[in-house]
Amino acid sequence: MGKRLPAVLAALVAAAGLASAPPAVAMAADPEIDAAGLHFDLDRADIPSLQHRMASGQLTATRLTSAYLARIRVLDPKVNAVLALNPGALAQAAASDVRHRTGRTRGPLDGIPVLVKDNVGTHDQQTTAGSRALRSRPAKDATLITRLRDAGAVILGKANLSEWANFRAAKPTSGWSGVGGQTNNPYVLDHNPCGSSAGSAAGVAASLAQVAIGSETDGSIVCPAGMTATVGHKPSLGLVSRTGVVPISAEQDTAGPIARNVVDTALTLSVLQGRDPSDPATLRYPPTQPTDYAKLLRPGVLRGARIGLWRLPVLGPDTDAVVSKAKASLERAGATVVEVSLPYQDRLSELEFPALLTEFHRDIDAYLATRPTGPRNLADLIAYNRADPLERTCFAGQELFEQALAAPGPQDPAYLKNRAELTDLARRSLDETLAKYDLDAIASPTNPPAWKTDCKVGDNDVIPSSTPAAVAGYPDVTVPAGFVGPLPVGISFMGGQWTDGKMLALAADYTRVAPVRVPPRYLPKLPG
Repeated sequence: MGKRLPAVLAALVAAAGLASAPPAVAMAADPEIDAAGLHFDLDRADIPSLQHRMASGQLTATRLTSAYLARIRVLDPKVNAVLALNPGALAQAAASDVRHRTGRTRGPLDGIPVLVKDNVGTHDQQTTAGSRALRSRPAKDATLITRLRDAGAVILGKANLSEWANFRAAKPTSGWSGVGGQTNNPYVLDHNPCGSSAGSAAGVAASLAQVAIGSETDGSIVCPAGMTATVGHKPSLGLVSRTGVVPISAEQDTAGPIARNVVDTALTLSVLQGRDPSDPATLRYPPTQPTDYAKLLRPGVLRGARIGLWRLPVLGPDTDAVVSKAKASLERAGATVVEVSLPYQDRLSELEFPALLTEFHRDIDAYLATRPTGPRNLADLIAYNRADPLERTCFAGQELFEQALAAPGPQDPAYLKNRAELTDLARRSLDETLAKYDLDAIASPTNPPAWKTDCKVGDNDVIPSSTPAAVAGYPDVTVPAGFVGPLPVGISFMGGQWTDGKMLALAADYTRVAPVRVPPRYLPKLPG
């Protein structure tokens, strides 16, 4: 299935002067001793502590990047999160080291290794959305990649994903793509990481990068973050440019950060955020929007806050038990917790999928027209998949592609009416609940424990918690809430439009009072 890691990784490791990596068991069990000579816990390190070490001369960006390359060499054969490494990563790190030595650093992401979901355009690597049909380079970087490069970040490589961001087959298997194969959940390897930002979340959970970039239409950042005990932020639609990102729907798509802690997520969002004339949605966020979200992360934010708890018992009794513990943690932190039920959810589920079919056909055709080579439209993609047997080894069908090709056009009156109702009801479901109970945020379980990966069956993903914020274009931040056995469950904080800073602050304070995350142990299967 075309993983392009071994030769590139060997060259990067040789360029870094690294000895052969220690045995996989030792590396996985002892994150404090790293193959690049780091004698601190890479899993627990955050960006401020790394920048402090670099400023004091204890660490270089080259050593940090080399440490992540070493971990990828040892651990990624288990997890399969990294689809392709960037051959220029060590050169980017070396350039950052020069800036650090000469006092010309570009901010907190300078020298920080970042994995990027492979539906985000990079001019120096292929951008495939996981599809063998798209194995080529786009004409230029996505706008968010330009912002990361301008901030001095090291683009470590591309993360695997659910092919076409899970918008191809009627019964997809999250984390599988024709280019990258199957990404595994690092907590229990035969279980699913959710999707579509599977490699981004699993890679960060396994400490294969400091930060990763995911994208979401509905659940594709928060679900994999929840299932891998990482922090995922689906921003308000319009904070982060979508230019150069393979689309599903301009009405719902956004990119966002995934990290092992909230401060790294906040610092990365601060870099990603920005206006882009080629993405009109970014011209709509208010001039008062924060530019440094990390400054908002103060202890005690939950004291006196009012949090609505949307339990979602459909996710099962084990998940609900985690939710009850999360409620106790919120109350212990001084928050008032009010149990709520969000209105209009049945109607949202009726309207969303037909709208996305029309929008995908419109937006994927427009995107493909910007690529220098390759398929020019959705019909070309369908024809390619029919001719390539490897594209049918896990995503057996392409029912969503075929339905999108036949869907009403974007000027169809029924489509326009339904999309307007869909967006309105999603916003009302949150706005009316927030106002009715005078809430600062609505918390809900992000995910149930991961299901066992099975291509023949597909996903077992009845997970409604992401839909209101995703369709409304409002922020959604998930952090680890607890475990069912060895499998993580997340809790999401959703709020009104442009309240990303408040959601990050509440989520950060929650992780302070309920520090439940533990590193993965790469169990082959569930015990017992």
